[in-house]
Amino acid sequence: MDRYEGFAEFVAARGPALSRTAYLLTGDHHGAADLVQAALERTARHWRRVAAAGDPDGYVRRVMVNQRTSWWRRHRGLVSPGEIPERPVADETARSVDRIVLARALADLPPRQRAIVVLRFYEDYSVAQTAAALGCSAGTVKSQTHDALARLRHLLPEPTQDNEEVAG
Repeated sequence: MDRYEGFAEFVAARGPALSRTAYLLTGDHHGAADLVQAALERTARHWRRVAAAGDPDGYVRRVMVNQRTSWWRRHRGLVSPGEIPERPVADETARSVDRIVLARALADLPPRQRAIVVLRFYEDYSVAQTAAALGCSAGTVKSQTHDALARLRHLLPEPTQDNEEVAG
């Protein structure tokens, strides 16, 4: 058996989904590309074992979460977000502003909470799948989800009449 048998097919099939997850973890396209590349590089080194375990997708996502957490710890406080507009405008840019506000709110979450929110609500993982991907208990996932959502409610602006009209 070739050491990398099936790896190229895995990357071709799962690459876009992994890139989406990486973008949600980093909030930056270039950082997401770097994160995916680093995770796939690490996965390739252990591909035979990862493939034999039966969940290469979960393994790569866990590597991405761990890599992102390590980067965040090394660079904490070095990046400051720019100004967010005071009021959304009633055109397509309002949706962009909402995405920017949400991305910045996600960036303010601790790494584990951010990873849980991304896996649970963007990747649609169950509590058990998220716990397995992060190597923690289901109770930890539930409590961290609760804490993360409470923090997001605090960080995100309340919907205004203008926001509701734009969304409708």
